Amino acid sequence: MTTTGESPTRVFFIAEAGVNHNGDRDRAFALVDVAADSGADAVKFQTFKADCLAIAQAPKAAYQTVTTESRQSQLEMLRALELPRDWHASLKEHALARGIEFISTPFDTQSLDFLVQLGMPRLKVSSGELTNAPLLWRFARTGLPLILSTGMATLSEVELALAVVAHALSSAEEPRSLDEVLHGWSDPHRRAALAGKVTLLHCTSQYPTPMAEVNLAAMDTLRVFGLPVGYSDHTEGILISLAAVARGARVIEKHFTLDRKLPGPDHIASIEPVELASLVTQIRMLEEAIGDGTKVPQASEWDTRRAARQCVIAARPITQGEILSRAQLATARTGLGIPAFRLWELVGRRAHRSYAAGEPLSHE
Repeated sequence: MTTTGESPTRVFFIAEAGVNHNGDRDRAFALVDVAADSGADAVKFQTFKADCLAIAQAPKAAYQTVTTESRQSQLEMLRALELPRDWHASLKEHALARGIEFISTPFDTQSLDFLVQLGMPRLKVSSGELTNAPLLWRFARTGLPLILSTGMATLSEVELALAVVAHALSSAEEPRSLDEVLHGWSDPHRRAALAGKVTLLHCTSQYPTPMAEVNLAAMDTLRVFGLPVGYSDHTEGILISLAAVARGARVIEKHFTLDRKLPGPDHIASIEPVELASLVTQIRMLEEAIGDGTKVPQASEWDTRRAARQCVIAARPITQGEILSRAQLATARTGLGIPAFRLWELVGRRAHRSYAAGEPLSHE
């Protein structure tokens, strides 16, 4: 079972509204409606207290200096993008009324506790918090399914994060050291406890992500942990999300916005409503097309199989009782008869009856 609780063959699609509400309540509700209209499984926001997340001197990422006011500090930017606490319950109620989950990613312990009390069905850990062991431990102690983004991480950092989660699932007390965490990770029962609790998302933390840095093959690398793997997409357009599904992603997270021209750090790397709806539709089509992997004739192929497969025919007239030679046998599309695979087995046998040139041979 996956952490999403969905069918193991169905992709769980998260429409990532993030901070694209720009501090506007009506825009936040409109984003929920767009996500619901698209057919997404969940709409996700971000919950944080700016003063708990960054200090005044913290620099912005390079892409943020391009997409926001350059003289604005990271802390000032974050303050403007907070999702007010008193919006959450109404947004959640509205999302559920529209038939989709409401999720929000917490970035500090206060926000985590708030969201747990609000009744989150699952928790998303951002790439930036993958190495924040104390907060990650608190995430895991909630007992809720976790979706972990792995942007900027090495494989060893992902493993350390999973070790922290495994510790939290088995201990009510914070570890006293990293050695204690690693000692627990050596226990196969603790590692096995992650099953059904954790999904890993490959991710590149650049907005937008250049195609040369997508590295979808890293999804295969993450499967070494035996957990469901998905993709958090920061590329422009919808191609890479579809490619990730074709590569076996169980969860797709994609940023969306009402208008890519709006000010703010993430709009430029987001897709607009029409693209979002198209992406979800194409993912559902792709799921159906992927199938179960069993190589057998499909229901619609049987008629084509009869018409397209060649069978053994007489290359020239054959008389009853004649010993068949290879030169007397050929193949053609006949719709019936002895399959071409069996031609060699007929050589040296006696003809049961006479055949005209071009006539299909039979076993009788």
